[in-house]
Amino acid sequence: MLIAFFFDSSRFLIESIGAMLATVFAAITTFQKILFCKDDISFVRIVKVVRFKIRSTEIVVHFTHVCKETTIRLKGCGLEVKLLFLCTMDAIDYAKSYQPAGSPVQEVIDAELEDVGIRLLIKRDDLIHEHISGNKWRKLKYNLSEAVLHNHHTLLTFGGAYSNHIAATAFAASKAGLSSIGVIRGDEDLTNPTLKFAREHGMRLYFVSREDYRKKADDEFISKLETEFGRFFLVPEGGANGLGVKGCSEILTEVKEDFDVVCCAAGTGTTLAGLSVSLKENQQLLGFPALKGGEFIKDEVARLIVESRLKPPTTNRLQLVTDYHFGGYAKIEPELLDFICGFQERTGIRLDPIYTGKMVFGLYDLIGKQFFKIGTTVLIIHTGGLQGWNGLQHRGLL
Repeated sequence: MLIAFFFDSSRFLIESIGAMLATVFAAITTFQKILFCKDDISFVRIVKVVRFKIRSTEIVVHFTHVCKETTIRLKGCGLEVKLLFLCTMDAIDYAKSYQPAGSPVQEVIDAELEDVGIRLLIKRDDLIHEHISGNKWRKLKYNLSEAVLHNHHTLLTFGGAYSNHIAATAFAASKAGLSSIGVIRGDEDLTNPTLKFAREHGMRLYFVSREDYRKKADDEFISKLETEFGRFFLVPEGGANGLGVKGCSEILTEVKEDFDVVCCAAGTGTTLAGLSVSLKENQQLLGFPALKGGEFIKDEVARLIVESRLKPPTTNRLQLVTDYHFGGYAKIEPELLDFICGFQERTGIRLDPIYTGKMVFGLYDLIGKQFFKIGTTVLIIHTGGLQGWNGLQHRGLL
């Protein structure tokens, strides 16, 4: 069997057989097409041969984009030839090569809003993908790109036992041909549906005490993890870094409709930071922390914007609304559940109970209190997280 590599940029052909072929496949690992959204926009597993010797087995493999591969059969000799067409590209072009087409914006038609003079639109990022929807995909997108660009084979991240981020990272890493490690706060529970999903997609789980978990940003703790697991690409809890902000900054660029105010739930502040850097001068951002004492998020937004290097950390058009956390993170009340069920019945849109459900409840309450001027158009960001319902059911809270 013969293998041929074609480089679009140099038009150079490498041909080898036997031992070299075995070495190539061992180093390359896989060529894998990854479907990350319902429209089958593909993220293709990537390789880059940066050094080789003809008539030897020395091949050093890094990463670049595989734009095409095909197999042909040679007449007369019965040999099959596999052709891999590669093209080098920088990180930005690479990220664009697998960017989903975006999510739709739809108008919220709700009888409860008749005659209030406020128009509601909703950005349906929950429809990006079943398992890595909403801001989870946005925040992982460039972290995955960076990991692959620097030849990492393992992602390590942090999360709670029912974390949307843990589930999404496990799925995305497995589809990208990467290993993943989840550092989980608390004790192991084999019946937990979120952790079961993560295991099924290859994530190795490492359980730590709450005390140790609070050290997740300490250099000494990270060094201990490197000793335990070897080299990895670190994705902070919730994807809260400059790369996560970069992904979230693209949300509003996909919105063609005019709006005055954008509303979004907040956990780490990463999505708010991304929205903040892409706001127009005449638009306002309302952030609804999902946890008690969420005032710190404004400082986090400023820090994350600096880390992203996208814009100066001007957050004066961000206003936090901290009255709708329902007692704290992942805590709910019957009133909230009734609202979410009623909203779905009237609009056909399902909200999650941890983030967006609380935010939309608060938004409706503000509308009832005439917080907005008549004629205001409000854009809701649906940040996904629908797997959170599984955790509530597992804990007997529904």
